[in-house]
Amino acid sequence: MLYTFRPMTEAEARSIAAWRYDGPDAFYNLDPEDVPALLDHMSSYTAVLDSSGFVVGFFGFGPGGQVSGGHRAGLYDDDALDIGLGLRPDLIGRGLGRDFVAAGLAYATERFAPRAFRLTVAAFNRRAIAVYKRLGFHYGPTFTSPVRGVETPFLLMTRGSQSKTDADAST
Repeated sequence: MLYTFRPMTEAEARSIAAWRYDGPDAFYNLDPEDVPALLDHMSSYTAVLDSSGFVVGFFGFGPGGQVSGGHRAGLYDDDALDIGLGLRPDLIGRGLGRDFVAAGLAYATERFAPRAFRLTVAAFNRRAIAVYKRLGFHYGPTFTSPVRGVETPFLLMTRGSQSKTDADAST
């Protein structure tokens, strides 16, 4: 699938905030109260569109890829580029994750030229962790961060900015 990356509009942010995931992935459903904070930090988010112009996901770079517990643990104090991301709920589980993440990494490499990438992922999300590992990310520390008032386990994953897996994914 071919992806287009562009700064997120307010309408896209509101649409993404209304996405609803099922089962364990419901963890990623945003509360309507989260929308103002999302809009306040919209400049660190990028919408991802498919070849038909439909929003299929998003990436948050820098602060958009961080969680408060990582700050509390002092894990965001170097020059790695933090990445947060989401794929539209109806596209989850269709084998699109690796290409979607690889496209985001290629975009971020071109736009930011980071020394390294860092992802913060909910520890229960084995499917996402497997995708990140296939793209060259390595396990880092685990920590907890509050999500809707509950301390939730997260895993930090990192990798250098250039990797053979990126080249493989873009061919």
